[in-house]
Amino acid sequence: MTSPPKTILLFDIDGTLVSTGGAGKLAMEGALQRAFGVEIVRDVVPYSGRTDVAIARDLLVAHDRPSTPADVTFLVDTYLDSLPASLTSSTGRICPGIETILGAVGSRPEIGLGLLTGNVERGARLKLGHFGIWQHFRYGGFGDRHADRNDVARTAYEAACTHHGCEIDPRSVWVIGDTPLDVSCARAIGANVLAVATGWHALEELQACEPDLALADCSDADALFRLWC
Repeated sequence: MTSPPKTILLFDIDGTLVSTGGAGKLAMEGALQRAFGVEIVRDVVPYSGRTDVAIARDLLVAHDRPSTPADVTFLVDTYLDSLPASLTSSTGRICPGIETILGAVGSRPEIGLGLLTGNVERGARLKLGHFGIWQHFRYGGFGDRHADRNDVARTAYEAACTHHGCEIDPRSVWVIGDTPLDVSCARAIGANVLAVATGWHALEELQACEPDLALADCSDADALFRLWC
């Protein structure tokens, strides 16, 4: 059994690594309209911190459509086909400090780097590929099979153990996310959590969830590496 990295970082995507300017929501709602011919009722389904599968299911229910596994899969597939164009036409950016952190992790073997996201894996690849940072991540938990974010967290933890070829102490894992659900799913696997106010939730709201650390953003990369290393 090999020695694990000292620290495992599991990053959320939307609002944490990148801000897509609403490209994902526009693509999903446009897909619903095209695939099922419905008139979109906006803002009836929460997106923040949730899995693509759960969002797709709830959108179908909210628009009085069947939400069978086949219908959910069809909606998600249509969304994925629409996502590249939506990303191209939307104004997005990499969140503050992220490029510095990702660039530095490559030279730090004591840190492992993965994803913990509600995006399906293909959607994660499309979003991070659009911003040129997909290549930094070797494993993760994705929203392909799970509606519950806690189950995604368990999958991400198992993927880290498999990738590094050893059992990893959950206390050495940091989940980095921008929503209350990121805090709760980190606790579900016994991990630490850094909450960042780079998404839809204010810093005060995130602090109320009692993460291990809450910051406006990840711009102070040196301080974070002192924490993680």
